[in-house]
Amino acid sequence: MELNNPASDSATPPQADKPWLEVVGSRYFLDWLQDRQTSLAFSTYQTGKMFFVGRKPEHRLGVFERTFPHCMGLWASPDAQSLWMSSRYQLWRLDNLLVRGVAADSDQPSPLGDDSFDAVYVPRVGYTTGHLDVHDVTVEDSGRVVLVNTMFGCLATLSERASFQPLWQPPFLSALAAEDRCHLNGLALRDGRARYVTAVARTDVPEGWRERRTDGGCVIDVTTGNVMVEGLSMPHSPRWYQDRLWVLNSGRGEFGYVDLERGKFEPIAFCPGYLRGLAFSGQWAIVTLSLPRQRTFDGLPLDEEMQKRNAEPQCGLYVIDLQTGHVVHTVRLEGELVTELYDVVTLPNITRPKALGFKTNEIERLVLVDEPGEL
Repeated sequence: MELNNPASDSATPPQADKPWLEVVGSRYFLDWLQDRQTSLAFSTYQTGKMFFVGRKPEHRLGVFERTFPHCMGLWASPDAQSLWMSSRYQLWRLDNLLVRGVAADSDQPSPLGDDSFDAVYVPRVGYTTGHLDVHDVTVEDSGRVVLVNTMFGCLATLSERASFQPLWQPPFLSALAAEDRCHLNGLALRDGRARYVTAVARTDVPEGWRERRTDGGCVIDVTTGNVMVEGLSMPHSPRWYQDRLWVLNSGRGEFGYVDLERGKFEPIAFCPGYLRGLAFSGQWAIVTLSLPRQRTFDGLPLDEEMQKRNAEPQCGLYVIDLQTGHVVHTVRLEGELVTELYDVVTLPNITRPKALGFKTNEIERLVLVDEPGEL
């Protein structure tokens, strides 16, 4: 599928003859979406876009995008009715407002769109945090939002009177300072509570992790402060799923799990790109791949692995079978404006989602009236 206007929040027709982005799914990717009765959302902070990938009624790939500056971490509720998203200096909760029995007085076409969309995510609650470089975002079973505050190297939650409330930081950090000392980036829930985090290095000086990108990465148990595995290369996105702790060994292009008893990372798949986002659906994992970036990605073991395999780096999504480690489906993004992706989430029981953004008056025209209440 081709997208012709990079500022597609605009209602004006495309101006460029050449599409700014092509999104190409592998042969049976649409069938997989249909079989799983799911769709996907993923983010790219590079271009400030959140993408939704689903199916059009004529069994074609449906891609929708909206602009949110520097959007990164995503979290979807189990019923996919709410999304949390981190952006440059704000945290947003988007709710699916495509509901029945709600009236709106307007002589204009509904911003919620036509019947081909079965979910419309609208920013409903926003928190202004300042630039915390928030990476992963989660919601515990209690309803508490827990975010990875990468700038300060801590886990934090929202505050009504401040930018954030710190909850935990690695024991090797000697101060709570806006210095990105260890590049804390990923968070996994277990039994509904924050449990495991990833850091690029156990360093305690400003941006010290940059000198330990090849082998300084680790996974830490939040409840004990113990390092569960180390020697990783820029790990991201720990996730507890099917009684295993999965993680991306990004600097090596590896997807795998942590053997908690032996303290060892076990790769099950290699992907030709820098990995960051990770989600699951049934027996499959979905990961995001990015193209190399100068300085941060230079000199990683991934470079050597790519040369060994005579492979070219890719930007897109891979669907990996957890039982075999085989890549069964792909989505490739081709275009100069999108070369790096961050997070991905699954949206179960949703066929074709969309969202409202802030660049047009769609969100201004959306006025929904609830059922009458009592004074």
